[in-house]
Amino acid sequence: MRAGALLGAAAPIDLEKSSALPILRRPGKIVCLGLNFRDHSAESGFSQPAYPTVFGRFSSSLVAHGEPIVRPTISEQLDYEGELAVVIGRGGRNIAPEDALDHVLGYSIFNDASVRDYQFKSPQWTVGKNFDGTGAFGPCLVTADELPHGCRGLRLQTRLNGVVVQDAMLDDMVFDVAAQISIVSRAMTLEPGDVFVAGTPSGVGLARTPPLWMKQGDVCEVEVTGIGILRNPVVEEIGGQERPAA
Repeated sequence: MRAGALLGAAAPIDLEKSSALPILRRPGKIVCLGLNFRDHSAESGFSQPAYPTVFGRFSSSLVAHGEPIVRPTISEQLDYEGELAVVIGRGGRNIAPEDALDHVLGYSIFNDASVRDYQFKSPQWTVGKNFDGTGAFGPCLVTADELPHGCRGLRLQTRLNGVVVQDAMLDDMVFDVAAQISIVSRAMTLEPGDVFVAGTPSGVGLARTPPLWMKQGDVCEVEVTGIGILRNPVVEEIGGQERPAA
């Protein structure tokens, strides 16, 4: 009763001036899978690995739907990577593949924007995958019961300034959602709120001739059928601060 009265007395929210937040602001773990589509492995010059290529993202890199992805001052090689995001609802360790999807709370969308020259400065990809303002996450969380089992049959499409640059079925993942969860849980305990970023298909800017890098004024959209569209403008970082979008 008191809470309702307080809410009723509160000033109305101007949605036009409000800003979104990432689906989860500080996940305990953000587990990313590289090279999880065969065509992307081929275009990147890698042999398809027999074991998932796992790397981590940090929550300090996250931005919400509608917020800008930031191209850092020290690089022009900002690339898009549209991906499915999987949010864990029930934790566990040594999870059997047949039980893995029971641990999923729901699904969202991720743009694993990568600073390519820094990604390949060393064999470990951590730095190039964790620049501030490069991990777009949203726009919503769709619970697992509202989507096909393991997101089978859904399509992922990335568009840069309205032009389709990535287009694939999630069925084409080398390690599907259940396999990802089961394999990673053999090494570490999964906890509610952990996020899996499930891999990107072919079409990334790095593999194009000439390369297609995101720049100030661009708009990148990642769409997964049944979930929605994650849309982010791109801005440049100037002297440690974001340059406003035009």
